[in-house]
Amino acid sequence: MSQNTTHSVCFKTKLVKAQHMKHHDSMRAKHFLAGHHPHGPAAFHRKGPHPHDKSSGNTSSGDASKTVPVVDAGVTYLAAVGVGSPATNYQLLIDTGSSNTWVSAVDKPFQQTSTCQDTRKTFNISYGKGTCNGNEYMDRVTLSPGLVIDQQLIGVATEATDMDGMDGILGIGPQDLTKGTMGSSDESIPTVTDNLVKQKTISSACIGICYEPTTTDEPANGCLSFGGADNSKYSFAFRYTGDMSYTPITKTSPASNYWGIEQCISYDGQEIMAKCAGISDTGTTLCMLPSSVFKAYQKKTGAVLDNATGLLTVTEDQYNSMKSMIFTIGDVDFELTANGQIWPRSMNQTLGADPSKIYLIFADMGDVNVGSDGLCFINGFTFLQRFYSVYDTDKEQVGFATTEYTMATTN
Repeated sequence: MSQNTTHSVCFKTKLVKAQHMKHHDSMRAKHFLAGHHPHGPAAFHRKGPHPHDKSSGNTSSGDASKTVPVVDAGVTYLAAVGVGSPATNYQLLIDTGSSNTWVSAVDKPFQQTSTCQDTRKTFNISYGKGTCNGNEYMDRVTLSPGLVIDQQLIGVATEATDMDGMDGILGIGPQDLTKGTMGSSDESIPTVTDNLVKQKTISSACIGICYEPTTTDEPANGCLSFGGADNSKYSFAFRYTGDMSYTPITKTSPASNYWGIEQCISYDGQEIMAKCAGISDTGTTLCMLPSSVFKAYQKKTGAVLDNATGLLTVTEDQYNSMKSMIFTIGDVDFELTANGQIWPRSMNQTLGADPSKIYLIFADMGDVNVGSDGLCFINGFTFLQRFYSVYDTDKEQVGFATTEYTMATTN
């Protein structure tokens, strides 16, 4: 078995116009709200009763070989993944909102090696704004030296739109999201997590994700821990500092198709969003709020909409007066500080934005009816940078905990 040095790949932050980023996130939100996985409605595959105990299923991988370093590439997180033997390295977007893993052959030809098998089937996926299609292969996939998957079904895209700055997607959402994406068949495709369990590389279908708020182009500043939350101090793994609190996957559709949770939000002690269903999504950059909630937040902060970027901006004085937001997930409060509510100022150039301005990380997802519509918010990676999150297929739950970066003032 060949060794793969994918985690040493150098990444470069890609310049992405803020308007493009916001449009991408808005289209993605509409896609989710419409109840679409790539080819129609789905439901999280239930394996048993929901666990309601905050501490249930607190698994820990405790093994550096099961942890994969990831890099913030400006407006998304990428993991270096090897395909084949010897492996070809790809920079794949980490996406909890989809479940297919695919690589692009648009810019560089796909190399078939001794481990590659052509299934003679095609695939087609829509992500709201971007789409891709191509051929389905079975091949060896290497996430790290200790995470090697044999006979993983992967797509090789011969056509991909709106996928700039990445070589494909590492889909780690629920398996049912893959139904109908391969040829005319309605069968689902086992995800990389499913196959890691099947091949006994990990003991549970559970992924821990930790991101560090980014201020510069740096080496690995986040990690994926396959098999459970990793609370050890490896060179590229970050500790969570509070108790890991779990909440069951919501039963409210369409949020239930994804890593759906229920939460309410307060600002400065006043509720601005009643309890409703939404999703935790690494593939969305911003935090998406219903129009009514977005406007309430804008009023409380005094923010104005910046025409050049489409983002909310505040003055230095307004920022200094901003209060914390409290996200109540399940029955646990998670504090997003004022600093956590702003885009990293040193990274404004990533958005093609004014380096002297202060931009907020919230965007308007449209006229969503809080309480009756089935997907009312998206906690994107700008939220997830402040917390450790766990996505547990076996127990049908999502977990959150504070980290050493929850109260950081680096933005």
